[in-house]
Amino acid sequence: MAQKKFYVVWQGVKPGIYTSWEECKKQVSGFENARYKSFPTREEAERAFLDNPWKHLNTKKGIRSAVSLPNTGIIKESLAVDAACSGNPGLLEYRGVYVAENKEVFHVGPLEEGTNNIGEFLAIVHALALLKKHQQNTPIYSDSVNAIKWVAKKKCNTKLEQSERNKPLFELIARAEMWLQNNSYQNPILKWETKQWGEIPADFGRK
Repeated sequence: MAQKKFYVVWQGVKPGIYTSWEECKKQVSGFENARYKSFPTREEAERAFLDNPWKHLNTKKGIRSAVSLPNTGIIKESLAVDAACSGNPGLLEYRGVYVAENKEVFHVGPLEEGTNNIGEFLAIVHALALLKKHQQNTPIYSDSVNAIKWVAKKKCNTKLEQSERNKPLFELIARAEMWLQNNSYQNPILKWETKQWGEIPADFGRK
């Protein structure tokens, strides 16, 4: 009996994890620059789906995408998000930038008494909600490991205490957490490799 495989489609008609080649093929056949690969277990497939696809597509095992691996490894058709905070806590703002054109897509803030981690979390959720509204499965880049984990757990795990000044910020946090609880998404959330690629395109340039 053939070993069961799990197929990750990062870029195709409908990105996701599929349990048969026939279902996977429907998502990638004829799709320009499709990115996909098979994995022996669902756990590996789920981890890979949330990871940078180029980490997995440059191996000889499993199904490979027909697209060639770029020198940088950056997926141009993506949305990069970042936050900036003047102080800790301090004035917080965050934004999203379309990587291929280096074009700002959204910008929120400044908001009083925030932290950088909160901003990074809100930026990812904002990007997810915006992309879902437009029915786009575009990958999202963030350089914050904490924020990516918080989004996965659907909880902004901040130790910051609420005050009268940052009440609007905590209202945004509550809305973001509620959105994560009530919505699903197919967008891969990828770690921006700053050491290899330099600052993320959404960086505010204040370091």
